[in-house]
Amino acid sequence: MSGTLIGVGTGPGDPELLTLKAVRAIRNADVVAYFAKQGNASNARAIVADLITDQIEEQLGYPVTTEIDRRHADYKSATGDFYAEAAARVAAHLDAGRSVAVLSEGDPLFYGSYMHIHVRLAHRYPTEVVAGITAMSGCWSQAGLPLVQGDDILAVLPGTLEEVDLARRLDNTDGAVIMKVGRNLAKIRRAIAASGRLDSAIYVERGTMANGASMRLADKPDDIAPYFAIILLPGWSTRPLAAGAA
Repeated sequence: MSGTLIGVGTGPGDPELLTLKAVRAIRNADVVAYFAKQGNASNARAIVADLITDQIEEQLGYPVTTEIDRRHADYKSATGDFYAEAAARVAAHLDAGRSVAVLSEGDPLFYGSYMHIHVRLAHRYPTEVVAGITAMSGCWSQAGLPLVQGDDILAVLPGTLEEVDLARRLDNTDGAVIMKVGRNLAKIRRAIAASGRLDSAIYVERGTMANGASMRLADKPDDIAPYFAIILLPGWSTRPLAAGAA
C-alpha cells in the first residue's frame, strides 16, 4: 500500500498558532518535507522544529526565487522542472509506503508551494490537507485591525501586479490585503496613494513572529520590506470611532 500525502498548514509564524491537527500530522508522519531557497533554512520547518524527532526530512530547494522575473521563460522553465522533481521525490516515499507531511506556511491551498505537489500527486495517492491560519489573518490580528464586515467586499491582491492594475482594483473594493510585498513596496505605495487610501493603509511585517511589527504605511520612512510583509486596507467605512478619534 502507498503512503498518504498530507499538506500541512504551519500557520503564519508563531508556533502556538499551529492547529492540534497539524501537530498530530507532523508527529505521526514518516517523512517531513519542506520548501526553502537553496542554501537557506526553511521558515516552515523553523515553525515546527520542536515536533521533528526521528522523521525522515526532505528539503525541497527552489532553484530560483526573485533572481529572474517570474514572467520570463527561464523562470517558468526552472520552476516547472523543480516542482516536477519535487513531486517525484515525494512520490518515491509514498510508493515505499511512507506517509509524507509537506509543510506549507500559512494555509497549504492559499498561495502555497504545496499546491504544486498536490495537483501532481493528489489524484494518485491518498491525500489529506490540514488547513492552516493564513498570514493575512495573523497580520490583521497582530495589528488589531477589523478589516471587513457586513456586505463589505474583500480583495486579496499580489503586490507583483502592475501598478495601474493594483490602483484599479483598489478602487473597486472595500477592504484589501496586498501580499508579496518585498521589493514591490514602492510600487504598491504609489498605487495606494493613487487610490486615495494611503492614510488608512497598515503595513505589517513578520506577522505573529517574535520580531513582528506593524505601523501606518504613511509613517514607514522607506520602501524596504522583507518577504514576510503584508499591507492591509480596512473596509467598514461606517465603523464607530473611538472617543477623541478624528
